[in-house]
Amino acid sequence: MKMRGKRKLALILCVLMLTTLVAGCGGDKKSDTIKLGFLGAKTGEVANYGIPAEKGMQLAIEEINQSGGVLGKKLVGIYDDNKGDSSEIANIATKYATQDKVAAMVGDPCTGLTKVAAKIAQTNQVVLFSGGATGTGVVEIGDYVFRNTLLDQFAVPVVVDWMINQQGWKNIAVITSLNNGYSTALTPVFKDAIKKQGGKIVLEESINDKETNFTAQVTKLKNAHADVLVFTGYYTEAALIMTEIQKKGLDINLIGGDGLYGSDLAKLGKKAVEEKVIFYCGFSSDKPSPESAKFVAAYKEKYNEEPDMFSAQYYDAVMILAKAMQDANSADPKVFKNELAKLKDYPGVSGITSFREDREPLKSTVFLQTVKDGKWALVDRIPIKY
Repeated sequence: MKMRGKRKLALILCVLMLTTLVAGCGGDKKSDTIKLGFLGAKTGEVANYGIPAEKGMQLAIEEINQSGGVLGKKLVGIYDDNKGDSSEIANIATKYATQDKVAAMVGDPCTGLTKVAAKIAQTNQVVLFSGGATGTGVVEIGDYVFRNTLLDQFAVPVVVDWMINQQGWKNIAVITSLNNGYSTALTPVFKDAIKKQGGKIVLEESINDKETNFTAQVTKLKNAHADVLVFTGYYTEAALIMTEIQKKGLDINLIGGDGLYGSDLAKLGKKAVEEKVIFYCGFSSDKPSPESAKFVAAYKEKYNEEPDMFSAQYYDAVMILAKAMQDANSADPKVFKNELAKLKDYPGVSGITSFREDREPLKSTVFLQTVKDGKWALVDRIPIKY
């Protein structure tokens, strides 16, 4: 009985040691990395936003890891493709939160998709940091939700002031894409700023995304004798509208938001958009600031192309997340989200960023961009006064 008891005890001890060893190995492996989940489209209609965003995120993670990581751990990015679809992003956000156990999700560039993922992140107590959503009702979802982007409510009044008081464009036409949530939300912001600053709206027209014939709208535009056209939709329709404007022999600029910031604007619009389409955004690689120049050079070296607003803002988002974790001495979202909320005057590549008490970002500069010789070109850089 004694020998059997000793053997049994020895067997139990061996099993316990083996279990502890296996568990310990799994724990060490898990604790060696901090996971970040990418939110964005790499295929589909809004891939023009997601592809450069992914590249900016990858560059930031690479640079952080080369400098020793965060809290002595490596950052690991997980890059699923949500295809610009609300069902896909819901599935991906759920997977990131419950299976991959990410510390934070970075993205999405689009407001509507961000809201879908934000609700899942908030429920699962995972930080979501959007590098592009500019519309309303995002951070209100909860205290785990942040964004790093130039907000329409602050940018539009600056742009309208530039239009009316610097360019003398006081008679303004407005075209809205009715099946585009970004457009229907942005139009009222423009209309309010135009009225407050003494501009006159001489034409209001509408289209739908995926339409290709804008003859009727451009004919009305020509008869309205507008000084400028404000279009609040995306780059595809903007390119087609400007092509029709060129056909009609109308000489007019199109002004819009960062929904026009897609490489297909130049590919589709060609000469019709060159120095005629002007949009506001939170970054420019043309004539970069000293803070941005290093990022622009590194991005060009790695990808052999110019960075855009989304690559810059995702890059900054990762850097800011890393800073918050380091300052909080924790990669636990429940802990570092509080440090993240304290961010003040962060000198990022997309400008100086601070968070208000409601976690809304305050950015330092509005960049006006156009297309010149097939590339992005800076029209003006305007500081924002809060």
